[in-house]
Amino acid sequence: MAVRAVRGAVQLERDEAGHMDEQVGALLTEILERNDLSADDLISIWFTATPDLHSDFPAAAARKLGIVDVPLICAQELDIEGAMPRIVRVLAHIESDRPRSGIAHVYLGAAAALRKDIAQ
Repeated sequence: MAVRAVRGAVQLERDEAGHMDEQVGALLTEILERNDLSADDLISIWFTATPDLHSDFPAAAARKLGIVDVPLICAQELDIEGAMPRIVRVLAHIESDRPRSGIAHVYLGAAAALRKDIAQ
């Protein structure tokens, strides 16, 4: 079993805790489904949020999905002029037999524009 990394992102429509839970939950669910993963395959998850998001911690959505014994951390993205607003990014470390080229990175909605080279 190898350690792999899965990337993902979603753009929120507004800075509200319930909306963040919904959108980040959808992103995490999609990452798990597209990569045939369960919570047991997760090693850790790193969340970042743009500086305009402050209604809740993105990691709270993972806990609400039942991801309770996986180390999670949240950080703030750099405040770069012209960057896409209201973005939550995910970097999940997983155990998987898939080759690196077989990992499905997930960029939902408008966030697909962030990484056109790997968004699926």
